[in-house]
Amino acid sequence: MSDFTPASVLMVDDHPLLRKGLTQLIELEDDLQVVGEASSGQQAIELAETLDPDLITLDLNMQGMDGLQTLKALRERGVTARIIMLTVSDSDEDVVEAIRLGADGYLLKDMDPDALIDKLKEAVLGKMVMSPKLTEILATALRRPQRQTNRALASLTSRELDILKLIAKGLSNKLIARELDISDGTVKVHVKHLLKKLDLRSRVEAAVWMVNQQGKA
Repeated sequence: MSDFTPASVLMVDDHPLLRKGLTQLIELEDDLQVVGEASSGQQAIELAETLDPDLITLDLNMQGMDGLQTLKALRERGVTARIIMLTVSDSDEDVVEAIRLGADGYLLKDMDPDALIDKLKEAVLGKMVMSPKLTEILATALRRPQRQTNRALASLTSRELDILKLIAKGLSNKLIARELDISDGTVKVHVKHLLKKLDLRSRVEAAVWMVNQQGKA
């Protein structure tokens, strides 16, 4: 008997048809399981705190409390689930604001269904997930004058730089801890420090920023 437990998913979208379609897709997968559905931001907050899911898919354009307000409220309440924006909006401002507020990825609803499921599985593993055309939007928004960038990188310790490079490869804290033979808690402390030094607010920002720097090297 296997002790394998599928990753739990909470879907937040005010369109029942979308929720039904995504549920049907997820039900075909052994390693993902829908544990709840919310049609509003308020309901999403209640269910997230009750169900403690591994992954939350969150629509941006909802009636009443929109996706960004919901995202902010979830993070302020200490919800640690991976939160992936799943929306039709590819507006630069929406993408950047979602990542700044703590989203772990941003996917567009017009994605191929198989590709969408693959991205959700990657998100569960701790990887940053973005629809391909959005990565450049985020990278552009995070660009800074080169002198400021050099100063920021120079302020990092060698350990923080090692961790930043691994974040850029999409590794989760757990995988980074294993790679560097340190504890998860130590990784978390280093991540907190390097984000502060680089004036970034999330791992996803850090990953895109570092990939951008490596591209210039």
